[in-house]
Amino acid sequence: MTATEARTATAATGSSTSARRIRRSGWATPYLFLAPYGVLFIGFIILPAIYGIWISLHDYDYLLPHQPWVGFQNYLDLFKSGSRDGADFWKSMRATAIFTIFSVPLLVVIPLAIAVVLNRKFPGRTLFRAIFFTPYVLGVAVVGVLFRFLLDPTIGLLNYYLGMIGFSGTTPWTTQVPWAWVGLVGMTVWWTLGFNAIIYLAGLQDISPELYEAAEVDGATNWDKFRNITLPGLRPVLLFVLTLTLLASANMFGQSFLITKGAPDNTTRTAIFYISQVGLQQYRQGIAAAMSYIVAIILIGISLLNFRLFREKD
Repeated sequence: MTATEARTATAATGSSTSARRIRRSGWATPYLFLAPYGVLFIGFIILPAIYGIWISLHDYDYLLPHQPWVGFQNYLDLFKSGSRDGADFWKSMRATAIFTIFSVPLLVVIPLAIAVVLNRKFPGRTLFRAIFFTPYVLGVAVVGVLFRFLLDPTIGLLNYYLGMIGFSGTTPWTTQVPWAWVGLVGMTVWWTLGFNAIIYLAGLQDISPELYEAAEVDGATNWDKFRNITLPGLRPVLLFVLTLTLLASANMFGQSFLITKGAPDNTTRTAIFYISQVGLQQYRQGIAAAMSYIVAIILIGISLLNFRLFREKD
């Protein structure tokens, strides 16, 4: 055996020994990498969720030493006719549904159109991408205070400039519906569309340019390419954006709290807004926890339906 052959055999033996060692002891490697996240997930998601279920089964007030057991009574009260909590809760759910119905289509369609434009090559493309994404990095408190001054019926800049171009009267952007909904939805779309646009851009860049070149050779129009190439290629991204936007819109709180404060007559008070009032201001954490889990169950059902509808199109 030559020296080269001996080195090759030794290397092969060492590699096989190393591979056997990895197979015997390497099964724990992925779990070790997941362990930090697992600890945080269990500590901040699983355990609080279990504790929240326990709270929802009690007439819970953390200021009192004793928490009476009520079973499912908190849940039943929300579905009982004539119940004060039930009426107010479902009124807040209606407000949440209105906001979601009007905001989600805009936050799905407008960012897609922006992403298609920004995916083209033109001077200043990177600058425009940054401009559209910048509002998203602002906190809800900053955006809420900004739009509070813009939309205020008395001193707001929007009414001032509308008056300068000939619109007489004062539009109650924060005190009456449907104007309050227009303000809340418009603010949210301006604030968050940049995030969805960036997600769409990432999906568009994964679509092979050769597909568009082949379509052009076949004489396809821009609409044909968008309908037959872009949309099918973005289906997983559309599913992600739609699901994330639905969940975010259904959990809207800061905009209503900062701009309209639920006005008029709690018409714009969303479910999360009302739950926070019941749990943190009225100190009735038991019924507030029950409301939270009803909202969670509804959102889980909507998300599963969303996944099923997209899967059936495959």
